[in-house]
Amino acid sequence: MSLINVSGLTFYYDGNYDNIFEEVSFQIDTDWKLGFIGRNGKGKTTFLNLLLGKYEYKGTISASVNFDYFPFQIENKEKNTIDIVEKLYPDYEFWKICRELSLLDVDADVLYRPFQTLSNGEQTKVMLAVLFSKENNFLLIDEPTNHLDMETRILVKEYLNKKKGFILVSHDRSFLDGCIDHVLSINKCNIEVMKGNFSTWWENKQRQDAYELAENERLKKDIKRLEKAARQTREWADKVESTKIGKGAQKLRNKGDVCTDTRAYIGEKSRRMQQRRKNLENRQDKAIEEKSGLLKNIDSAENLKIIPLKHYKQTLVSVEDLSLYYDDKCVCQNVNFKINNGDRIVLSGKNGCGKSSIIKKILGNEIAFEGKIDVAAGLKISYINQDTSFLKGSLKDYIIENNLDESLFKALLRKLDFSRLQFEKNMEDYSGGQKKKVLIAKSLCEQAHLYIWDEPLNFIDIFSRMQIENLIQEFQPTMLLVEHDKSFVDKVSTEILKM
Repeated sequence: MSLINVSGLTFYYDGNYDNIFEEVSFQIDTDWKLGFIGRNGKGKTTFLNLLLGKYEYKGTISASVNFDYFPFQIENKEKNTIDIVEKLYPDYEFWKICRELSLLDVDADVLYRPFQTLSNGEQTKVMLAVLFSKENNFLLIDEPTNHLDMETRILVKEYLNKKKGFILVSHDRSFLDGCIDHVLSINKCNIEVMKGNFSTWWENKQRQDAYELAENERLKKDIKRLEKAARQTREWADKVESTKIGKGAQKLRNKGDVCTDTRAYIGEKSRRMQQRRKNLENRQDKAIEEKSGLLKNIDSAENLKIIPLKHYKQTLVSVEDLSLYYDDKCVCQNVNFKINNGDRIVLSGKNGCGKSSIIKKILGNEIAFEGKIDVAAGLKISYINQDTSFLKGSLKDYIIENNLDESLFKALLRKLDFSRLQFEKNMEDYSGGQKKKVLIAKSLCEQAHLYIWDEPLNFIDIFSRMQIENLIQEFQPTMLLVEHDKSFVDKVSTEILKM
């Protein structure tokens, strides 16, 4: 066992006035299976890169272990996969790579295919096989579940559960629950380390949030009461003070009071009233200070909205005995399903089984096929592509190109935790999760009969996933989805079609 010590860490990117980390201190045990949780753009990947020594920073990070980072940077994707493996890990042992591929349910034949011809999921599995075939290093695993099918997520989860010594960035709640024993969370105002899995952390966070909200309400009432008492005391104190001299004092003289004795008595009374007033104001200031310390770490996930259209036909899409082919290679065979108004159908299956190809065929792409596809006349479809690499340039240009309502689009992004500063950046500088949120906000702006979302949750943080779940459950749009987050699928789907 050894420790990774972080002390007084402060870091910001050049040209950015906001600190990503400010005077952060904590410890990590290298035997921990540590889940790293936080909103998109809050610095999770940045912290992993700081551990790798990629950036200069203030403060200290000390560690007595070597690090391995996933995902690897792949160059020359047109090369055979075995050549890519050798480039990534020159000292690899072939039998170990084959063993890991087998554990990940991948045929070793992929090693002799060009890397670029592998599906996204297959590419991810090959990189995981390289990572897991190495030994004795502390693993920094950054969102490994993106593009992985549900079965492989279970395999990777079980694999990681048997290992120790890693930091895992993931937004898949079921995945985190199955393979971590500690949580490192980047909150709005601090970084927190605690023992347990995601569910343990989430229950604790909900308790903390509920306590802070209750305290906030109590303090609001306390402040209101103190304000009223202070106002009354101020009025009484001013009234007493006015009797020392001037008209108030004159009235007392007219009643035959001795002026010197009266002024001494009234002066003491006034002093006490002023002191009481000061004490009340101090208590009020303290209550306001306590109140301002609350709610800072509450991630208030505002409700999202969508306005789906209702088509006059009950059946929007009908697929009968569908088989799809690429260059005479069959990618799926004899697929049958219907999408009716109100359905939320999830296509489920292993990577490469044709889920995205079915979506593309429904959208009208030229793909060789046998069987029958009927799409209702006049059907309006809103589509989210699993790929975000095409998002470049300014957000304003994107809004104009897609004829979006700017106010609505930006309001949706704000609800998905975009800061106003992000609106000024080019989209190529966004994190993977922020790019995905752009596509989701665009789709939510569009009134459609059918929403087709292909792996919409890749890179999306846990809080935003919950927002999207609540949206779908409330508005119940008609949807065709490809998604591998089990918690999400269980909550939103009306039918799961296994390929």
